[in-house]
Amino acid sequence: MPAAPADDFYRMKRLPPYVIAEVNAMRAAARQGGEDIIDLGMGNPDLPPPPHVIDKLVEVARKPDAHGYSQSKGIPGLRRAQASYYGRRFGVDLDPESEVVVTMGSKEGLASLATAITAPGDVVLAPNPSYPIHTFGFIIAGATIRSVPTTPDEAYFESLERAMAFTVPRPSVLVMGYPSNPTAEVVDLAFYRRVVAFAKEHGLWVISDLAYSELYYDGCPTPSILQVPGAKDVAVEFTSLSKTYSMAGWRIGFGVGNPTLIAAMTRVKSYLDYGAFTPVQAAAVAALNGPQDIVEQNRRLYHRRRDVLVDSFARAGWDIPSPRASMFAWAPLPPALRALGSLEFSKQLLVHAQVAVAPGVGYGENGEGFVRIAMVENEQRLRQAARNVRRYLQSMGVNTPARGAG
Repeated sequence: MPAAPADDFYRMKRLPPYVIAEVNAMRAAARQGGEDIIDLGMGNPDLPPPPHVIDKLVEVARKPDAHGYSQSKGIPGLRRAQASYYGRRFGVDLDPESEVVVTMGSKEGLASLATAITAPGDVVLAPNPSYPIHTFGFIIAGATIRSVPTTPDEAYFESLERAMAFTVPRPSVLVMGYPSNPTAEVVDLAFYRRVVAFAKEHGLWVISDLAYSELYYDGCPTPSILQVPGAKDVAVEFTSLSKTYSMAGWRIGFGVGNPTLIAAMTRVKSYLDYGAFTPVQAAAVAALNGPQDIVEQNRRLYHRRRDVLVDSFARAGWDIPSPRASMFAWAPLPPALRALGSLEFSKQLLVHAQVAVAPGVGYGENGEGFVRIAMVENEQRLRQAARNVRRYLQSMGVNTPARGAG
């Protein structure tokens, strides 16, 4: 009997082709062919972790008893360190035993929680555009997604009201992520207060993704939804060491908040994994409890990159709004090339400008007309990217400023 195509499996039928992978494959092929591709597509930090974190990893890895299975929910010291971080940063008290779980990155945590709390046919409210796990974690678990806007304005709450009034069955979960990936939009504490009140009124669980908590600019720290009194009654929040300490490949994140949701996620995780490698968890403790100057240094570095990106691309003929947080810029396609669509534009930019970006449609249909640009190259490379983009735009007949970029 011949093997069935992978697309014949039930969950595969619910997963559309990952359009960003198309651009990634083209980028890999171009690099293999010797091209110098400036990769602004994937949010993969190019900075090293703090030296004392690496030292701790090596120290613990040398211990003979550090190589067995770890704890799925995270070693106690790491859960205490995350609780201390929330206390210092947000003034939020967390019980390390019942309100904190260590995850292998916030992405894995979101997927595990979706598996824990979702039944087939459940309706989940998720932003569009959004990071794919915000929707597909629940789709894989059997849910139906109803989209709500990403932009946190009055239309956002009007959309929530319509969803609760006209959706059958009624939605049970609201997913959000600010600073947003991909749009870099931010919210204030007043927004979270309205969300918590709405969730309590309508019986919604709230899942907040705060992966970019420390990448904020212009002196405006990002808040946590758990700062709202009573938020732990309805909400959990995910954070990560990936961007804060440049530890993306280490895969350490956290879920914190409502003890019922944390218990459900912890139980599912206990069936799925044995937890992160113990030396990695020990090094994560060193990151959270140790010197924090690296956090401010990284923030200043990304701030400078943001300013270079926005300025040099504007002088190349492509106006990009300045993001207030995150490591991304959400860039509308140049008006003269909007008809190309975000996927074709991204392909052309790769081929003709040797610059890789992520097509906005990969983050949901409402991302069409945009591309996501990751600030993961140094300032010199960002200026080079702008020069390449300028040449591409000129070749397409787009009017560019008289003064060259960079």
